[in-house]
Amino acid sequence: MFLISFCTFITFILAYIVMIIASILSKKTIIDREKSSPFECGFDPKGSARIPFSLRFFLIAVIFLIFDVEITLLLPLISILDISNILFYSTTGLLFLMILLFGLYFEWHFGAFEWSI
Repeated sequence: MFLISFCTFITFILAYIVMIIASILSKKTIIDREKSSPFECGFDPKGSARIPFSLRFFLIAVIFLIFDVEITLLLPLISILDISNILFYSTTGLLFLMILLFGLYFEWHFGAFEWSI
């Protein structure tokens, strides 16, 4: 048992060292002006490359990601329906859906989905 855990530890240490060496060797050492510019089409930039975007768009994207992750957490409940207790399954699923719907109501109530400023 000790030998297996020691070999696993040595393997992790060696993998860590290999990744550090690969990271050091793969760094770009020559800085090229054309590659460092925000436009790589050959034209000199006339304006700022950093155009500010609406924070509402960012908020909608974050809300989408949160709800998307919650939906992906709900999908495995379908596969364990046959092997789990129906009361536990129903309680867990409904609790998770209630949290999801409460978050949706909260965002809707405070105007996170309105695009007008």
